[in-house]
Amino acid sequence: MTASFDLDSLTTCVVLIDQYGAVDSLNQAAQVLLETSALRAVGQPFDELASPSTDAETHWHETLESVVSTRLPAVSRDLKLSLKTGRDITVDVVITPLNYDLDSRILLEISALDRARAISETENLREAQSRLHDVVKGLAHEVKNPLGGIRGAAQLWARKFPNDELDEYANIIISEVDRLHALVDRLLGPRESLDRQPMNIHEVTERVRHLIEAEAGKNISVIRDYDPSLPEFNADANQLTQAVLNITRNAWEASPHDCAVTLRTRSKRQYTLNGKRHKLVCALEIIDEGPGIPEDLMASIFLPLVTSRPEGSGLGLSLSQMILTRHGGVIQASSQPGNTCFTLLLPMDNS
Repeated sequence: MTASFDLDSLTTCVVLIDQYGAVDSLNQAAQVLLETSALRAVGQPFDELASPSTDAETHWHETLESVVSTRLPAVSRDLKLSLKTGRDITVDVVITPLNYDLDSRILLEISALDRARAISETENLREAQSRLHDVVKGLAHEVKNPLGGIRGAAQLWARKFPNDELDEYANIIISEVDRLHALVDRLLGPRESLDRQPMNIHEVTERVRHLIEAEAGKNISVIRDYDPSLPEFNADANQLTQAVLNITRNAWEASPHDCAVTLRTRSKRQYTLNGKRHKLVCALEIIDEGPGIPEDLMASIFLPLVTSRPEGSGLGLSLSQMILTRHGGVIQASSQPGNTCFTLLLPMDNS
């Protein structure tokens, strides 16, 4: 008797292959991970969908042959696979024979280590941001009180000693106090509640494009690579515009003269964000041609006051990440000279 499996009910990536290595079936999660469809995959050798690296190929085939012959499960760890799309992934694979009568199939349970590591790093970053935010709130309270006193004293000084030169100095003090006050407010991040309304992500990207082109003039070329099939979802368009603008402005300022910045949108299905699985996620990539982010800063670029530019405040990325977090999303970054990519991931299932 052959067992019946409802593979699509599983969130784990599962592939069933026959004893010769051909794909018998695969669930939705596996189709997403392997970047294929059941229509294309079924009947094809698994190695053609995801071929092991040269170093791992012999061990992979020996492990499969052992499972087929002994009917005992095995595990292949840190297996590097090259997908037909050209992307490489690193996975753990639990290989289990189905020991039912007349059933010689093999079940592959695939765990993407790249995704697991990214989720772990994101959770660690959120925890660090939360702790730092509490510290900054306490410091902000201590800083804002004397700032108010300094501003009041400067105003009294200007009224008591009317003099053009003294007025100028008083105005400088008041202006600098106001600037520091605004800086502290920015450190604390957006405080207002989200105004969630149905919106399309391209409303945000187009608004940012107009703003950055007006600011940079002919010094920037914005390349749009949009997926027109992305649906509307509930979000705060104004806050998302600020998040995207912060990153796009950083991309422009980090890039050479007459640079190109690419705004690319795509969808991801059955994707996990902040420990929660979503049916549909919007991926917005902001790509620049700048010199890249120093490797020693990559782990801390989303923390306040961390920047690689002398003139930078180190607040833009931190505030952008806070805005994405409040939407249930996250920002990921990868960087090398000539190609730095920030990926904004947002759930689109209106949960």
